[in-house]
Amino acid sequence: MARRRIDPLAGQAALEEWARQGEATARSVLLTAVRFSLEELEALHPGHSVEVRVPPAGAVQAIGGPRHTRGTPPNVVECRPHTWLALVTGRTGWSEVLHRPIDDGGVQASGTRSDLSEFLPYLRPRS
Repeated sequence: MARRRIDPLAGQAALEEWARQGEATARSVLLTAVRFSLEELEALHPGHSVEVRVPPAGAVQAIGGPRHTRGTPPNVVECRPHTWLALVTGRTGWSEVLHRPIDDGGVQASGTRSDLSEFLPYLRPRS
């Protein structure tokens, strides 16, 4: 089970503020929303086969399959905070960002299990 650090109500509130503010979202709110969404991914899809990195907010290991224990994980997904939130809320699709550079709102994904399209979106802002 996911180790909770972000109160779910605070996380949902941060996600909703991001949905309203977009790029203008305060950094602390943005990071809270991303951390909350990473915790949700970990809770919904427990496992250790894919490492999802959203610097500087955090990283989690999720998705069932072979467990990674040392060195660089074989399945890694990395993107920027706004891209990640757009993916988890369905504002953008996996295929739309997959081959774009990270600095241009893209996702870097490596490994045979790194395709997260079947797990996205999984959060909906109420606003």
